[in-house]
Amino acid sequence: MISYFIVFMYIKRELEETIKPYLHRKEIIAIIGPRQVGKTTLVKHLLKSFNKTNSITFEDIKTKNLFEQNIDAFIELHVKNYDYLFIDEVQYSKTSGKQLKYIYDTQKIKIIVSGSSASELSIRSLKYLVGRVLIYNLYPFSFLEYLEHKNPKLKKLLIKNNIKGLEFEFNKLLDEYILYGGYPEVVIASNEEEKELVLKNIYNTYFLKEIKEIFQLKDDYKISVLLKTLSLQISNIINYQSLSELSGLSIQEVKNKINVFEKTFLIIRSKNFHTNKRTELKKSPKIFFIDTGFRNIAINNFSKERTDQGALYENFIAQELIKKEFEIKFWRTQSKAEVDFVLEKNGKIIPIEVKTIHNKLSLGKSYISFIEQYKPKKGFLFSLNFVNERKVNDSSIYFKKLVEIINIEKLI
Repeated sequence: MISYFIVFMYIKRELEETIKPYLHRKEIIAIIGPRQVGKTTLVKHLLKSFNKTNSITFEDIKTKNLFEQNIDAFIELHVKNYDYLFIDEVQYSKTSGKQLKYIYDTQKIKIIVSGSSASELSIRSLKYLVGRVLIYNLYPFSFLEYLEHKNPKLKKLLIKNNIKGLEFEFNKLLDEYILYGGYPEVVIASNEEEKELVLKNIYNTYFLKEIKEIFQLKDDYKISVLLKTLSLQISNIINYQSLSELSGLSIQEVKNKINVFEKTFLIIRSKNFHTNKRTELKKSPKIFFIDTGFRNIAINNFSKERTDQGALYENFIAQELIKKEFEIKFWRTQSKAEVDFVLEKNGKIIPIEVKTIHNKLSLGKSYISFIEQYKPKKGFLFSLNFVNERKVNDSSIYFKKLVEIINIEKLI
């Protein structure tokens, strides 16, 4: 049996600066995201400078039962005489929203909760906590957070967009990042064997905790087959009939399980962009993974020579956009003209194409077709190696390196 040991270290999260201003306000702070992305570590880091803090977890059955069955006794033990209360794994309580509202309305304390299932937190809690809660998503490390651990100097240069002559260094780190992903324990693991072992543990924990304990789903073998099949089809449009035949699940069961994957922060759904929103909702989506390391452990493939490199780069762009709170969409017509991503922000439409290698100013017919139809002011093509710009009618098209996606908010 292989064992591993990881020395604890804190790597600053981008979400930290977002949350800090609200630590002194009354509202409950809810941090949700996949398991093992550092939610507990982040909260404890935020609270370390405060006195009178109390941290508990609802994985402790006795504590959870007291919270649900005798809220006044819970308050006496865990709320009174504290200024801050942190409740981890709040999704395990079926009455969390109602009980948290009672504490919020009757006690003078700042409450922070964390959980790994968006549906459990939203359905059970938010109907009671409207106007009382601020919700934040925490994901595996973004590429910038990954660089903070690997090489902070390169991180600063990337933020400044000063990377000319450093293509080899950035592309090497990018390939490692998309191979093993951004789960904190994976990033800080000292070697490849350890990284794969940690990912295997994260994968197994997902099925044990999310699939069996929280959602109480059976047929975990069929669910694992479905997950593996989706892993092999990243960046492709979903074919529900094919997924049903391969997994042994009915089409409706496939749709239900995909919903679970999304609500537990495993996958991202990209909708088909259309100006008619009803039409948009009817079209089959594409699937990407929140973390490519999780995707690669699902198919047990950590080879450095890959046939799916292009799909992984596209997945990288998708996950970076999601972490910046963009809603991702793609464009595809009946004649199969396609653009990888379409962003909508402040009334602007921004088409994005992703290539592995690109070395000229040419654009595909599909991309040109989109520009002629929607007339965006800006568009982008991201690749490993090419930087330039050109005009297509009145649209400015910018050719950027893949890692420059981290500056997309400035670029658009």
